[in-house]
Amino acid sequence: MARSQEEILKDINYDESKVPVYTLPSPLDRPGGGRVTSAYEWVNRRRGEVLDFYKKEVYGQLPPRPDKMWFETLSVRRDALDNTAVRKEIRIHLEMNNGRSHSFVMLLYIPRNLREPAPVFLGLNFKGNHATTDETDVMMTGRNIAGELVEPDGHAVQVHRWQFRETIRRGYASATVCYHDIYPDCYSADGWHHSVYDLFYPDENAEEIHAHGSSISAWAWGLSRMLDALENEPAVNPAKAAVHGHSRLGKTSLWAGATDTRFRLVISNDSGCGGAALFKRCFGENLEAILRPVPYWFVKNLQQYINNEAALPFDQHWLISLVAPRPVCIASATEDLWADPKGEFLSGVHASEVYRLFGAEGLGTETMPPPDQPITGEISYHLRTGKHDQTLEDWLHYWTLADRLFRP
Repeated sequence: MARSQEEILKDINYDESKVPVYTLPSPLDRPGGGRVTSAYEWVNRRRGEVLDFYKKEVYGQLPPRPDKMWFETLSVRRDALDNTAVRKEIRIHLEMNNGRSHSFVMLLYIPRNLREPAPVFLGLNFKGNHATTDETDVMMTGRNIAGELVEPDGHAVQVHRWQFRETIRRGYASATVCYHDIYPDCYSADGWHHSVYDLFYPDENAEEIHAHGSSISAWAWGLSRMLDALENEPAVNPAKAAVHGHSRLGKTSLWAGATDTRFRLVISNDSGCGGAALFKRCFGENLEAILRPVPYWFVKNLQQYINNEAALPFDQHWLISLVAPRPVCIASATEDLWADPKGEFLSGVHASEVYRLFGAEGLGTETMPPPDQPITGEISYHLRTGKHDQTLEDWLHYWTLADRLFRP
């Protein structure tokens, strides 16, 4: 009999001395024996095996591309953000040959008067595009399975997480879509047929879709469709795209970076369990705590490891490894023990062996840094003082990484 969420939360471990002894399997070990020793072998053989494993056991398959896709510009404002940016609202239309369709609206800010196309940050938001900006004429987005706005009074409530003005000042474009409009995060089994999955699997019931899909895969798929749309924007350079996400959307950004190599910089902000943190540490949120209330975030197969993390034949350093050799940034917060900052850091440590195949250092240390002292490299890490959030202090590190990568 499944335990109640109250019972589960009472048993959450926040004591480092109670972390079980565990063994981390290496992503370089081949299933039939032997070990990957070259970047060539990783890219051409082992990486695909690891990716397929994650599709089967953790996040599920991403939906295929739709039969038709087009991008409708809904509005353009050329004096946005105090006359520093061009703002566009673009509806991304997805349609199948049988007439089934889905769409969502992307909010895009582009610096004015640039001499060349701008690098771009893109990510999903929680409360609607109108929650990310203080501009009052932005379209309200983000709807639940009943078609109602999730945050009708949420104007500008998460401006600090997006930092559009400073991003524009530094010469970067920034794009966002509300994740509810891709797959409504409704704590219900009904979300599948109100999501992009309904384009492709209208005749499958929720259990059948859950056997091969997840909301995280749907959200990651949506990030790739955003990048498709940005490839049609002449003032944006889609070859210099950084994908970012906070919390469950940090899990999503890592999966998007693993499945779509067009993302040149991958940023995970406080992603925790099912994101950057190691499952086997059983510190903070664990598989039981995450899969009981929101099983649809992950493919159904992951449930076999509830209260059995020791049996996992992998861990989340494998996910970080899938980004190699592209830069990846893992961010934690000192007061966010639920997300296990040490477990997030250790994923970067243990993913570094894959980066070394490419002649890169990876994280470059096994010593967790003090708060507010970022480590910057092919794998970057910082531990921000504070709570579970995405703040200006986080963005200062992300802008630095983007400057190093896109403006050497």
